[in-house]
Order: sequence, then C-alpha cells, then structure tokens
Amino acid sequence: MKPTVMILGTYHMDNPEADAVNFEADDVLTAKRQRELQQLIEQLARFNPTKIAVEADTSLDAEVNTEYQDYLNGVYQPGRSEGDQVSFPLAQKMQHPKIYCVDWFQKANEEETVDVEVFAKTHNQSRLLEKADAMVQTMAQEPLTTLTEIQKTGSVIDMLRFLNQKETLRVLHEINTLPQFTLAQIGDADQYVGLDWLLDWYERNLKIFVNLTRITESADDRILLIIGAGHVFLVQQFLEDSGDYIVESPLKYLDGEGM
Repeated sequence: MKPTVMILGTYHMDNPEADAVNFEADDVLTAKRQRELQQLIEQLARFNPTKIAVEADTSLDAEVNTEYQDYLNGVYQPGRSEGDQVSFPLAQKMQHPKIYCVDWFQKANEEETVDVEVFAKTHNQSRLLEKADAMVQTMAQEPLTTLTEIQKTGSVIDMLRFLNQKETLRVLHEINTLPQFTLAQIGDADQYVGLDWLLDWYERNLKIFVNLTRITESADDRILLIIGAGHVFLVQQFLEDSGDYIVESPLKYLDGEGM
C-alpha cells in the first residue's frame, strides 16, 4: 500500500500575469462561474483527499492558514485565486484543519545575478534570445487558443479537463523547457548565464516533490495538489520515478464518474 497523490493542473484564475505565457481568465466571481466552481468542489471531493497542497511557498504556510481559519470563521473575503476559490472551500467541505503550502521560489541575490538580455546583447548572442522567445510564442498559440475558445462557451470544469489531458500537460511542459535549452546556450567560458532559468525550474519542481514527501504521513494519505498546469508533468514524473506513490489522474473526477 502506497500513499496516493492527485495533481489538479489549473489556470491562474486571478490573472497574476506571472508566467512566461499568460491566459486571460474571465471573472470567476460571476454567478455562473460560482455555480461551476461549486460543482467542481463536489466532484473533487469524491477523491476523498486527506490533505490539500497548494502552489504557495512553504514560507507562507502560516499566512495562508491564518486566511484559511478566517475563511472557516466567515471573516475572510475570498479573492479570485484558485487557492481561495478551490482549495479553501474543498478543504472546508472535507473538514480539514489546515492547508499545506508546498511551493518553492528562488531567492535570487541581485548582486550576483547577471541580466540574460544584457549579456546576450553585449556578447553577440541576441539571436538565441529571439529564437527562444519565438519558440514560446509559437508553441503556446494552440493551447491558449483552445483554452480561450473553451472559456467562451464552456465551464470551469471543461477548461480544467482540457488542461489535464496528457497531451496538453506535455505541451505545457515543453513550453517551459524546450525554449530554455536554447536560452541555456547564452554565456561564455564559465558563465552559464542563460542556464539559470532552466536550473531554477527543475529545482523548483523537484522541491515541490520533496515538500510533498514531507507532508506524507502514512500509506493512507490521499494528497490533492492544486497547482498551475505547467508544473504537473515534472512533479508527476518525480512522484512516479520515486516509486513511493500512486499517482492518480483527476480526469475521472472532472468527468463526474461515479456521481
């Protein structure tokens, strides 16, 4: 018997504009979207999670859980983020005492950080920047267009169902990695200036995996990780490669099987 992890890949519902490619989400506070989110909560609850982990840095654990306790007490005004709109109400429904923050962000030392764009321009390597940017834009066009079309007439669950298809998860992974192999070539001698982003991306996702292992307490744990869909491919790979977890797809719950 092994603990089970299910990763729900999401779009960022509050439009933080924090990613290399950003989807313009509509307002999840409208009555229509609120009904859809309530249905999502009902369907995810069938996974019967014992813990809910979220895309927030571990250093924010106390802050997030203060907000969650305020939410339980009816004194917190939920925002538009998937944390407020999915993890809080689902954790409440499951009667969980807390939320688990499992993300990690690089705390860069600005004095030691070399600006990739400046370095490329001053070392005749701008073509690598331009190639990497063009790759991102080209690769992102189809999934962004599809997601935008689904949003026009479909539900939140429809959008999440698309994002969590195996083919979509692979494309999102490739958007976050393949152009960066071009960017990684920016540098000279022992200066690997363009490699930093790729190293940080793998390090971040490896640490998310490690943080999941740290909140695992027994073989009976059923952990639901709610995170940006671009992370799912790598975190799932690390979980599977470890041999310590059963990794379950969210698709059958998004499809409403067994309801």
